[in-house]
Amino acid sequence: LSTCSKICYAIGGAPNQVAGSAASFFLQIYLLDIAHITPFHASLVLFIGKASGAVTDPVAGFFISKSRWTKIGRLMPWVLACTPFTIISYFLMWYLPPFVSGRVAWYLTFHCLFQALTTLFQVPYSALTMFLSTDQKDRDSATAYRMTMEVLGTLIGASLQGQIVASAHVSPHCTVNPSVNTTDSWHDTPSILDPSNLLSHQVIYMIAAGVIAGVYLLGIVVLFLGVKERDDPYALNSDRAIPFCKGLALTMKHGPYVKLTASFLLISTAVQLEQGNFVLFCTHAAGLRNHFQYLVVTILVSAVVSVPFWQKFLQRFGKKCAACGISWMIPFAVMLVTIPNLILAYFVAFVSGLSIAASLLLPWSMLPDVVDNFRLQNPHGKGHETIFYSSYVFFTKMSAGIGLGISAAGLEFTGYKPGICRQSDDVILTLKLLIGAVPAILILLGLLILLFYPITEESRKETKLALEELR
Repeated sequence: LSTCSKICYAIGGAPNQVAGSAASFFLQIYLLDIAHITPFHASLVLFIGKASGAVTDPVAGFFISKSRWTKIGRLMPWVLACTPFTIISYFLMWYLPPFVSGRVAWYLTFHCLFQALTTLFQVPYSALTMFLSTDQKDRDSATAYRMTMEVLGTLIGASLQGQIVASAHVSPHCTVNPSVNTTDSWHDTPSILDPSNLLSHQVIYMIAAGVIAGVYLLGIVVLFLGVKERDDPYALNSDRAIPFCKGLALTMKHGPYVKLTASFLLISTAVQLEQGNFVLFCTHAAGLRNHFQYLVVTILVSAVVSVPFWQKFLQRFGKKCAACGISWMIPFAVMLVTIPNLILAYFVAFVSGLSIAASLLLPWSMLPDVVDNFRLQNPHGKGHETIFYSSYVFFTKMSAGIGLGISAAGLEFTGYKPGICRQSDDVILTLKLLIGAVPAILILLGLLILLFYPITEESRKETKLALEELR
């Protein structure tokens, strides 16, 4: 597999991460402070949107598994067909409609559409890994390229969005030192007072959405021109495609897959909680409202530069051993919550980036090994790759949706008020728990499950030799 093909494949995954990153970091604060919908309704938008994307995964897997081979492959047509609709739904997700009563329905509709369409992209795109090459090293290398570019895409999305919209969340009314002036009037001073400011803030968000939509289109063009999809080299003429429902039942009984999925469900939920609440935490709980965009960039730059390190680490010490790096963020996140210091915040952001890179690279690097293991145990079936990838994306999205929904509902329960300079102590405590304690517990539970993951480096080599014999 040529380096050019790996790079083009990696670039193709970046746009989804650019758009997803902007939404992960900024959609919640946009809904609360710009659209001015209640935290409860924001939690519904976030949860139902993620749930709709999750529900689309098995549906996408079913129809993709039924697809016939075309001149450009079996997966690539799906990637191309959903792209224009994804761009439109993303753009409208950041539009502030002129009516007030139906805003919740507006954002719910387009967030659900965006999540469903990104799923129709993500399932065939991620399954494409299995159709680039039959060599494990090639696939691992392509996955490392992909994750580097996807983290870079996450960085581009968050930094573009952060730099463009930062002025919408900085107000001269909120620069008073709360330790000096803690009067009720300051506490309840709206950070957005003038309707014309609200309009200008909305224009800023629309500009950001337009820029990211352009990046989306560019990445898909590079993917189509630079990547060639290859048919399953292990399949015999006598092999039959595994029916989707039967294949789904088999994957749910496949031990390595169940353990891998359960582990990274918890870990990805922890990362989603960090992403979804980080800007709110910096703005309302840590007194860092003027620095949040730079802290987000620090996290993502750290993640980008550390992906090659983790790729070398897992090649030398094994994939299960590399999982220990995910736990690095725990003590530092707890320190940031207890000691909200600016210098410490940047250090925490750097270490968190290292851990996030490991949490992003490992599951996608380990999933092809699980698929190979399943292939060896079911040598006369084909078409199971999309089932594995669609069900994995389903579970991760569903868990992330539940986590974000619960976090937004927690803010509603504790009395979050959009547009004020300083939130109540209960809201601040909730944000600290969502950034520190809750992700720490989820990560530790996920790593505990991963200890029982049965595929080792030795068994990977044995599977590779057995599949080469089969071929």
